[in-house]
Formats: sequence, structure tokens, C-alpha cells
Amino acid sequence: MTDAQTGPNDFWSPSPEVLLQRLHSGKDGLSSNEADRLLALDHSRLKKPDRFSQVLWLLFGQFKSPIIVILLIAASLSLFLGQVSDASIILAIVVMSGLLGFWQEWGAANALQQLLEIVQTSASVVRDGKATSIPVDHVVPGDLALLRAGDIIPGDGRLLDAKDLFVSEASLTGETFPVEKLSAATVPADATLAHRMNCLFLGSSVVSGTGRLLIARTGRDTEFGKVSASLRLRPPETGFERGIRHFGYLLMQVTLLLVFAIFAINVGFHRPILESFLFSVAIAVGLTPQLLPAIISVNLAHGARRMAAKKVIVKKLASIENLGAMDVLCSDKTGTLTEGKVRLHAALNVEGTPSDRILLYAYLNASMQSGYDNPIDLAIIHSPHPDAGTTYEKLDEEPYDFVRKRLSVLVRGEDQNLLITKGALANVLEVCDVAETGDHNAVPLADIQAAIQKQYVEFSDQGLRTLGLAYRPLGVETKIHKGHESGMTFLGLLVFDDPLRPEIATTLRNLLNLGLATKVITGDNRAVAAHVAKQAGLAEGLLLTGEDLRTMSDDALTQSVGETAVFAEVEPNQKERIILALKKSGRIVGYLGDGINDASALHAADVGISVANAVDVAREAADLVLLEKDLGVLEGGIREGRAAFANTLKYIFMATSANFGNMFSMAGASLFLSYLPLLPKQVLLMNLLTDMPEMTIATDHVDPEMVERPCRWDMRFIRRFMIVFGAVSSIFDYMTFGTLLLLMDATESQLRTGWFLESVMSASLIVLVIRTRRRLFQSRPGTALRIATLLVVLSTMFLPYTPLAPWLGFVPLPLSFLLILILIVLLYVVTAEFAKSLFYRHESAAHPDPGPHSRTLMSIQGLVHSPPDRRRKRPIP
Repeated sequence: MTDAQTGPNDFWSPSPEVLLQRLHSGKDGLSSNEADRLLALDHSRLKKPDRFSQVLWLLFGQFKSPIIVILLIAASLSLFLGQVSDASIILAIVVMSGLLGFWQEWGAANALQQLLEIVQTSASVVRDGKATSIPVDHVVPGDLALLRAGDIIPGDGRLLDAKDLFVSEASLTGETFPVEKLSAATVPADATLAHRMNCLFLGSSVVSGTGRLLIARTGRDTEFGKVSASLRLRPPETGFERGIRHFGYLLMQVTLLLVFAIFAINVGFHRPILESFLFSVAIAVGLTPQLLPAIISVNLAHGARRMAAKKVIVKKLASIENLGAMDVLCSDKTGTLTEGKVRLHAALNVEGTPSDRILLYAYLNASMQSGYDNPIDLAIIHSPHPDAGTTYEKLDEEPYDFVRKRLSVLVRGEDQNLLITKGALANVLEVCDVAETGDHNAVPLADIQAAIQKQYVEFSDQGLRTLGLAYRPLGVETKIHKGHESGMTFLGLLVFDDPLRPEIATTLRNLLNLGLATKVITGDNRAVAAHVAKQAGLAEGLLLTGEDLRTMSDDALTQSVGETAVFAEVEPNQKERIILALKKSGRIVGYLGDGINDASALHAADVGISVANAVDVAREAADLVLLEKDLGVLEGGIREGRAAFANTLKYIFMATSANFGNMFSMAGASLFLSYLPLLPKQVLLMNLLTDMPEMTIATDHVDPEMVERPCRWDMRFIRRFMIVFGAVSSIFDYMTFGTLLLLMDATESQLRTGWFLESVMSASLIVLVIRTRRRLFQSRPGTALRIATLLVVLSTMFLPYTPLAPWLGFVPLPLSFLLILILIVLLYVVTAEFAKSLFYRHESAAHPDPGPHSRTLMSIQGLVHSPPDRRRKRPIP
């Protein structure tokens, strides 16, 4: 705890003046120098480990595999028994392999950190008497934080003042409904967390209203920090992580079976126990893709960098896989289907005539509100309007919330104070008794409401958004509350135009071709939503409204959600329900949102997507952040995400084909030879050399067809792949074994040398075959992969002729041996290419795929289970 932290544990019961004194703060906040000093002294914040600790932990992590630990112990025992050269070589190879993985993972971690800095969350605080924006983790006790709707609370603190402040504390208390906070509340020292109505806490967010917060605690000293430190909760397992775990189980079963069998048989043949044990463990190392964590990190980090170039910032690397597997995207309408540049189309009185009076009142309402910036208010402010001059002055405000759907400001006019209210037409009409005509006469609202509704329907059918505007004279009143929104005079309509993006139809078609169905979730009325969806060329489907959702059971929604293309008039709490219904129906769901009411849906989605200029709470909840709110940007990100996943699978295929075949062959050969077919150090060196080309997989080219549909794990496919290509590898291993031993009459050292050369060269070259479903010459490998493969093959061929050969147990081979081995390797590559063609042809016949376009259309057009009650659903007009 720093010297600025409060002495007593509570900061909710003392008066604000006492608390300010304790924290050495005041109405002008902290000075910049004092804040910097406190930040340097503050050891309480939730920091990541320092750079040195990160390096050590990452390096240590490369050697924590049980198999590697056993190998290190066995090599140490060998060293103790006097086998210095063998033990030293084994230890050197293990260390080199670990350092290679460390170097790759450290580079990946640094790349991710640089990307995260682009979209870090900031807080608005008072420093040196001026409002300034700083990173949230730079907030210190004594800071005065300025809060408005959408902000993340940067620390635990005491409210100094608040106006209609409602806060979501779901992440801390589990309470789903926003809680009202009151700066004047008196709270006893022993009050529970839920009863501290004058306090805000780290991890919560502002739903509506404004406030000024005196920060009292940060980091681990906060309530959220204490929970985090005690629970250490892991985030939910992603599909990608689950696939890796299942793949690990598969390899572990095969490895344990082989290792125990090999060790038992070699001991049964009365071979040296230590040598047999080392050989068995080396086989286990060869079967285990020990660089898989590094390969995954590198591939995902490389994918994140490429996605950043496409203006998609990845906050959580594991979300890249979910992005590649995503087959449904839910999005709002404004800024995605439309340009997001809302324009004031018209300001009309109840008779449909343009009115400067309405323009002026709308401008006063929009320009004087202090909530979060939004396209509607900005459109009003930037449109031509009568000059208000200095005639009007803001007195008070009743902020917008998603229940009232209204925003009111109280202004001082020339002769009286006016309450001006703007909001959803139905919500404004419900607080009005009369309407004002073009000649400023008041008429009963009931007499003219039908004409108003007719205008509203006409504009909605054109895809125009329409709001209502009303006012009420309040005499000398200087403060307002929600109760003042009654007995108002309806003034007219505000009509807004947000044109479609010119390229949106093409973008939606491209997403559909990628196997991605787009669904619109919007609060706009059904007519506007349907018009925009139709104009954008959204795939045909049904339309559900928020009213429909309220009357539908969860089961009915789950059955109908797949064939619904548009959700209109949706309330904020219904968005999460739609997402959960889609997930329950078996879809991988992405949600694109940038508003205060999108946080729960972003959390619920498999892939939460926000934009750089979103409110803090939405950006914080997202897995991905778009630097531009454009589905075309997301399209590029999806392709890069699928490419990263595809490159990871290439390493999986390598580990389950050539590696498995080589290790299985050696296990079998050890049964028929009077000596080990390869020494343990040679097995480990082979494993290290064959891993080197795979480290470049992240930069490999990906065939277009590999990113044309969602990618998901299929362990049965991987198992079949392992059996087929492992068998092909073993056939040529045994061909090498038979040729060297029976035809070439090779000695023990020549057999080991020849088999080592064939195994490394074949395992390196086979990557070029299995990296693509196309024929070898039809898919060009990446430059780095080609160079790495060539270097490994050449270095392996020359290794027996170098001074290192005796240390490694190799001998120079006659030219005839080399030519035979090269011929076998080439024949292996040709055979593997032929086997690949047959394998994928059989897979296509056994598991036909209608293609992403057809599969998605099937889902959208209702070729799924239909709900029993179709009366509530309606097709898009």
C-alpha cells in the first residue's frame, strides 16, 4: 500500500473532504509530478511480471514437459556413469531445441504486446486542474476520474458528485441489472459491498449518467483485484485449445504404448538397460511434437501481425482460431451495413413542413447533452441550424437510458426555462398531451397522432430513422428529474439518413462465400431494418422483433434463430439471448458491437468484435478490435485467421505422419536387430533437424480453398491421416532398412548413418507434400520454408563427412549408398503425393461437403428444425 492509500480500510464512510485530505488531493486533482511519484511507488497494481521474470518463466516452460525432464535425468545418469560424450550431446540437443522454442515464443509474445498497445483503454482524470486522458493502469489513488456512459471504472473510489449515474457491477457482484449510485448517500463503515451506494469499483462500467470519482484504491487493493488474486480464474477453453488438448491425448496414448513395449522388448533381449531406456525416451521425444506450443504461438502471432495490417487488432491470440471457425456474424446496422455517417435528412413539424424552431430545439438538446458521443447528436450539431447565440444556457440534464429511450436537457431561455426532450418516437409521444402545429397552436395529441404515425411509417419504409422532439416550459425550475418528462408538447419529427455502404452487397456476398451468415441485430423499427437489409442484399430469411422474443421460449428461439436474418426493435438485454440461442444451435458466433449495451453480448459470443472508437466497456469486452467499422475489414481478418489455423494444422499433419512413421519403424526394427537401429542422441538430433523447417510454417503460403470455409478440429480426420501417411513413411523406412542391410551389406554404423539420412531428408521433404491438398507443383511453398528445407537436407547429407560425425556415431557413406538413399527419398515423395490424392478423394466421397455457400444458405433459408409456432415470425418484406 502506498503512502497515498487510505489509513483505515473504508473510504465510503468518511466525508469527501476528509478523504480528499487523506489522499492529498483536491478539487484540481493531483499534480502530474505527484501522480508520477505515486505511480512509481505503487506496488499494488495488477502488473504483469517484469521482463526478466517473463524471460525466465518462458525459458523454463520449454523444459517442463515430463518427457524432457525424464530425458534430462537419464542423460545426467549417463554422465554420472562415465558416458560423457553421449550424455553431453543429448543434453546439448535438448537445450538447443528448448532455446529454439523459447526464441520463437518470445518473439510472438512481444509482437502481441505491441499490438495491444494500439487499443489500450484510457481513463479521463483531472491533473493539474485540467481533464486529461491517461492509460487506465496509470491511474493512482488521489486521482479524480471523470465518468460518463460507456466508461470503465479505473479503480475503487468514492463518488464526489453524480447525475443519474447507473453502473453495471455484473463482473463483481453477478447482478445483471444496473445499480444507481448516489454521491450524497451516507454509508456506515461496516456496510457490505452491495450497500456502498456512494462507491464505484474496478471492473464495473457506467451504463448511463455522469459522475466524478475520487480514486482510493488501485490494482490488487481493489475488490476486483482481491477476487482475481484469490481465484486466478482461467478464461473459458476455446475450441482451438480443446482441439490441441484432444490431439495431445491421442499422441500420449500412442507414445506410452510404444515406449513401454520398446523398453520391455529391449530389456528382454538382454540389451543394456540404460541404453534401452534412453532409446525408449528418445522415441517418445520423436513422437511428441515438443515444438507444438512454439509453433502455435508463432503461427497465431504471425496471423495477428498480418491481421493488424488488415486493420484488425487481436487482443487474445486464441480468438484467431474461433474467428476462423466462425460461421455466423451478428452485427448492428449503423456503421456496418450503412456508412455510419448519419445525416439529418429533415426536421418537420406535425404537418410535415420543415421547421427552424425544431432545428433550434434539436440543436440545443444535442449540443448540451454530456453523455457519450453518438452519431445522432453529431448529425444534428453539424447540420445547418438557427444561431442560438448566448440566449440559451444549460441548467440541467436527464441523460439517455435504454429503458426511457429519451434524452432531456433543461435550458434557460429568454423569459423562461425549457425542458427539451428527444428520443424514440413512441417514447416521446407517451409523455406528451398536446402537439404544436405549424402556426404554433396547441392541439390535443389524440387529434393528430394518426397523421404523425403515418409520416413515421412512410419514412421507415424508405429506410429513414425517425425520432420525436417535445418541450415543456418549466418556469424558474433549475433542476429536473425523470418525473418532469410528462405533460409535454410534441413539436415534430427528426428524420435521419444513413446511406448504405456502396460495397456492402459485395462484402456480404463475399462473407457468404466464406461460409459466414450475417445477421442484423438492431434497435431500429422493423420497417427500417427490413428496408436496409433488403437494399444491402442480405440473404433472405425471416424477421423477429423484440416483442416476438419476449413471447418466445428459449427452445423455440433456438430452433428459429438460424433461419432469422434480421432482429429488429431489440432491447439491450435480448442481444445476449440471441447469441446464446445461436451457440446452442451449434453455431460458432461472432458479435460486432461498439455500444454500452453490447458488453454482455460481446462476452457471450465465441468471438467478440468491437471497433477502435467504441466505448471503453465494449472495447474491453472484445477479443478483436477493428480499426475501421467495416465488414470488408473483418473479411480480410477472417481470411488471415483461417490461414493461421491452416498453417498450424500443417505442423500437426507433419507430426502425425513422417514422425509417427519414423518412430514406429525404429521401434519395429529394434526387434530384429542385435543392436539399436539409431542411438538415442541420433534420434534426438533427427527430431531437432526435422523441426527446423516447420518453424517457418507461419510464413508459408496458404491455398485459397483452405480459407473458403470455417475451420474446425476433426480428430477422426487427423487419426486417419496419421495412419495412412505414417504407414507410407514406414514402408519406405523398411525399404531403406532392407536395402542397406540385405543389398548393400551395411555395417552397424553405416546402417545408422544411412537410415538417419533417409529419415531426416524424407521427413523434411514430406512437408512440401502434405502442406497442400493440391499437387506438389501446383502450390508454391513460402520462401522461408523452401530455404529451410533445402538447408536441412543439404546439411544432413554432408553431416557424415564433417568432424562432428564420430561424436554423433556417423561414418562416411560410399557414393553408391548416397545415390540409393536419394532414389528412395524421391520415390517416397512421389508415392506420398499419389497417396495424398487417393486419401483426399476418398475423404471427399465419404464426407461430401455442399460447400460454404450452399451450407450457409441451407441454414439461413430454414432447412433446419422449424419451431412449432411460426405465427410470430414474418419474412423480410
